[in-house]
Amino acid sequence: MTTTVDEIADGIYRLSTLVPDIGPNGLTFNQFLIDADEPLLFHTGHRSMFPSVLEAITTVLPPQRLRWVTFGHVESDECGSMNEFLAAAPEARIAHGELGCMVSLNEMADRLPRPLADGEVIDLGGKQVRHLDTPHVPHGWEARVLFEETTETLLCGDLFTHLGNRPALFSGDIVQPAIEAESMFRASSLAPDTSAVMRRLGELAPRTLALMHGSSFSGDGKQALNDLADAYEQRFLAAR
Repeated sequence: MTTTVDEIADGIYRLSTLVPDIGPNGLTFNQFLIDADEPLLFHTGHRSMFPSVLEAITTVLPPQRLRWVTFGHVESDECGSMNEFLAAAPEARIAHGELGCMVSLNEMADRLPRPLADGEVIDLGGKQVRHLDTPHVPHGWEARVLFEETTETLLCGDLFTHLGNRPALFSGDIVQPAIEAESMFRASSLAPDTSAVMRRLGELAPRTLALMHGSSFSGDGKQALNDLADAYEQRFLAAR
């Protein structure tokens, strides 16, 4: 496995590994490293990806400097190697929403995680991230996202998932590729408030959308999230 490294916003690095045999043209698995006084990793990748992701991190900073290990929801590609990272970074701590800690992570993590209330902010020193609960959006009871406030970057988790190995950061259409991927995988939980949650995230007016699967987006994040909400209402929620 080869993990590439690209800076998508000031001090925020995308670590990307392509798995070519998923779908017609492969699927990227992306982690995001925030370089600050207390560096933060969003997503760990699968356990099988740990050596490659760890090596990629070393091109930015010594892994033992990590202080926070975070992810969107409890799933193997999001947090499969969290305990490996806790071992590699002795001062690091898992941070997740209160529900995710109670239901899963208090038992799964080798060190007790820090539970976060909805809207709570962690000051990383030079960067700060706000935790936002998004239950079942895109999936998982304990789903959440992080918003890095100084760069206005939304760490989206599985929102806007799309196939292929495109540029690390671009400003084109990410909604239609996301709808095509959702039509293929049907990975999203569809609830009465699915589109409302997307629009609520849009109110943050992010300038960068950091995607777990696919290219990150630079531009009008509010419009992209509103357009995604509209597309879900038309294609998926209307069929309920």
